[in-house]
Amino acid sequence: MRLYLASSRLGDTFPELLRLAGQGARVAVVSNALDAISQESRAAYARTVFDPVAHFRENGLQAHDLDLRLYFGRGAALAEVLVKVDLVWAVGGNAFLLRRAMRQSGFDAIVPGLVWANQLMYGGWSAGACVAGPTLRGLERMDDPAELADGYAPEPVWEGLGLIDGALVPHYGSDHPEARAAAVAATWMRDHGVPHRTLRDGDVLIQNGEDLELRVGRA
Repeated sequence: MRLYLASSRLGDTFPELLRLAGQGARVAVVSNALDAISQESRAAYARTVFDPVAHFRENGLQAHDLDLRLYFGRGAALAEVLVKVDLVWAVGGNAFLLRRAMRQSGFDAIVPGLVWANQLMYGGWSAGACVAGPTLRGLERMDDPAELADGYAPEPVWEGLGLIDGALVPHYGSDHPEARAAAVAATWMRDHGVPHRTLRDGDVLIQNGEDLELRVGRA
């Protein structure tokens, strides 16, 4: 199994991601965690701050956007797409919105099996990393579970993909607008007995085989 879970963007060990994915890997970038934000704002951010699709392409990978909304209620069609992909990369935003998209498209019924069989690598940052855990309980201290976009079911999904054995709290102890909320979320998890890991921006959790390893970012 191969995982690359970052607190912010691509973390401080991007060469390791390239090695794990493989030269010329086919990458599907899932940005549904941002669906409550206008397309104009998203395009401006990609143009002026960071565009993961462009970044992957600049580093020799075959990257494209994968909008899970196009597959709501069409899990079989999504499965046909995913078997042709080497890496799924989920960006940050609202973890609950992303998790709804994964449920409504059938992503959560397809991807874990492919990842466990090492036929697909999963990675992401912030919300994209959080959904890899077994639960999103506690993350409502960071993201609004009620935030919706057109076509989304109103009920939040609290279960994660279960690719790792503990919840993730990104941006912890970081120079990030969500750092204070991250501390609140981690405290709630600790007080309520929710196994979890905290990640500072730059940190990455990497799995290649059986062991999950924390790569500490540059302080």
